[in-house]
Amino acid sequence: MRKELSTGFNERQYMNSGEFEVFFYKDLDLNHVVDHSHSYYEVYFFLNGDVTYDVEGEQYSLQYGDYLLIPPEVKHHPIFHSTGKTYQRIVLWISRNYYETMCSWSEDFSYSFCYVLEKKHYHFRTDFVTFQNIQGRLLDLLEEIHGNKAFHKLNSELQIHSFMLLLNRITYDMLHQVPAAYENVLYLNLCDYINNHLEENLSLDHLASFFYASKYHISHVFKDNMGISLHQYILKKRLQASKNGILSGIPFGELYHQYGFSDYTSFYRAFKKEFGLSPKEFREQAVLPKGY
Repeated sequence: MRKELSTGFNERQYMNSGEFEVFFYKDLDLNHVVDHSHSYYEVYFFLNGDVTYDVEGEQYSLQYGDYLLIPPEVKHHPIFHSTGKTYQRIVLWISRNYYETMCSWSEDFSYSFCYVLEKKHYHFRTDFVTFQNIQGRLLDLLEEIHGNKAFHKLNSELQIHSFMLLLNRITYDMLHQVPAAYENVLYLNLCDYINNHLEENLSLDHLASFFYASKYHISHVFKDNMGISLHQYILKKRLQASKNGILSGIPFGELYHQYGFSDYTSFYRAFKKEFGLSPKEFREQAVLPKGY
């Protein structure tokens, strides 16, 4: 059974930690909170209460399963319609430096807040099962942060990274509830374009621009259909094409550049990892006479 993890309302609007903090609030008769902003990222999960939330003048009527994404310097405050209900929520704070460090490891961490900053839409509504998963993850994180188990700090960091990726996936899925037929067409068009442009720029930025779709959406559509990442697929296709290039007599010095490799060393390593032979060994083996 979980120990009591909730706390009374804390008026502090600054972080004691340079990384992240989590609060589970249960308040009664909390009738006024001033409009405020802060220098860190806030993820707010609503559990219970008779509350409307104002973010930059846009008001959202809250129900169980809602969450708000509030970037730094964005003004916000709750509006209470009655004080007889317990006001329950879980609040996650992530410092700007820690958030930017996560995003430097992978741009996938930035998905939800990038959307919010672009669209100025801060409110999201989930279904019951999804929010139960969110709530469970956050309570696990709270227990880990305030516990004294061995390696609890490292495990807390692993949990916060895992949680932010989960949240981004939930946000993405809500924003991209499109017909399966559309996703299948996009996937087939991606494959066709890649197969016909192996010698050209196939960066995710370029593909997103060409197909008028987000990088995140393209990556997930492709992975869901193919079972491997877009990068892996392009690499395999280029290596397969390079085998044909070797058989056609294209010099190695031209071959690696032609199929999108920055230098011969990276081409050599990728080729040998994929086929178990170096490019030179493959060429020598291919030209051996029959019965040798």
